Amino acid sequence: MEEKYDLVIIGAGPSGIATAIEAYVLGMRNILILEKDENHNATIRKFYKENKRVDKDWKGQKVELDGTIYFMDGTKESTLDFFDQLLDHESLELRTHTEVQKILKSEDEFEVCIAGGSIKAKYVVVTIGRMGKPNKPDYKIPPSIKNQIHFTLDGCGSGEKIMVIGGGDSAIEYAVDLCGKNEVSICYRRENFRRANPTNQSDIARKILNGAVRPLLNTQIAELESESGQVKVHFKDGHFELFDRLVYAIGGTTPSGFLQSSGIGEEDGKPVHDEFYQTNISGLFVAGDITQESGGSIALGLNHGYAIANYIKSLG
Repeated sequence: MEEKYDLVIIGAGPSGIATAIEAYVLGMRNILILEKDENHNATIRKFYKENKRVDKDWKGQKVELDGTIYFMDGTKESTLDFFDQLLDHESLELRTHTEVQKILKSEDEFEVCIAGGSIKAKYVVVTIGRMGKPNKPDYKIPPSIKNQIHFTLDGCGSGEKIMVIGGGDSAIEYAVDLCGKNEVSICYRRENFRRANPTNQSDIARKILNGAVRPLLNTQIAELESESGQVKVHFKDGHFELFDRLVYAIGGTTPSGFLQSSGIGEEDGKPVHDEFYQTNISGLFVAGDITQESGGSIALGLNHGYAIANYIKSLG
């Protein structure tokens, strides 16, 4: 049977779930959320360390919530529990392990293309996050060391010499988390960690001061190679060093290929949209950190969902 929905949401992060819930509250029932990972909020599950603090006012950016979802400060675990409860309460249809290849529009409906078929929808909202496609370095990662290169803490153990690359909140949190059981360095191309929030700045300063983390500031990597089972890192200043493992935390990028294949325009690295988050294609919306300059604000994502649901409701 051909599948048809009033609303299909691509991505089960905060903005995707919020869009579904706000639309449900406004009376829409034929709603489907598609998620390529095994559960909702994959970015939080993969890239947030255990007990990571999650603030409503992310990076001090005060956001007044517009919709029916009341989100408060918490931790990684309490935030995931919160979204579990939201999904359970409204009995929304969430289909996991389903990756969308592209979106096509014909006349007054959309065709959401997935492996082995497609789903028809009157409206579509794209809420895939930037961290679904983490940034990778511009130099080559040799296949021989691929298993020693990470973009999360998965695979990291203890008793190893590890270098974390990056200077934002995730990089600092990774370094602080790893240094209790490993010999840890943090490599950053700038001279300080001013991009990070004050708590993380304080944490990394303390770890550096007591010798738990070695800073490699104003330092850039030129190339990587394998040597005797370790990663040999060549730095641009001419010296090299051996590590057991590297962990990259250098942000994520907009999935331009997917946007282009779906006909969604881009400007300054973000999809174009109006004040209701509708793209250049009528009935096709974007929401969440894909629309934000630096991404990451759950509260803003919730507000996007509220705005989109209300606009769709106004269309009748």
